[in-house]
Amino acid sequence: MAGMKEKYAEKLAKRSEESKVYRKFQLIGLEIADILKDRKHKALYIKLAKEGDSEKLLQAAKAVAERKEVKNKGAYFMSVIQNAEQHPHH
Repeated sequence: MAGMKEKYAEKLAKRSEESKVYRKFQLIGLEIADILKDRKHKALYIKLAKEGDSEKLLQAAKAVAERKEVKNKGAYFMSVIQNAEQHPHH
């Protein structure tokens, strides 16, 4: 009986570590956070993916991630997408 309880506890611990993703925009937001190595702000990226064009956001995140000289990729990403919103025809 003790063995069963231990296995159940392990299963629960493993399940709690996994991200709970229910919708596509949540997955996109987490993917952006991972691309930018900025899981700390995953809720922000999920919100952006929910409200915006997820393909453009992913492209922007990948472009930012490729820039080796950028130290704070999350902040740079935000400036890039804010600039794109202000100047949509660029």
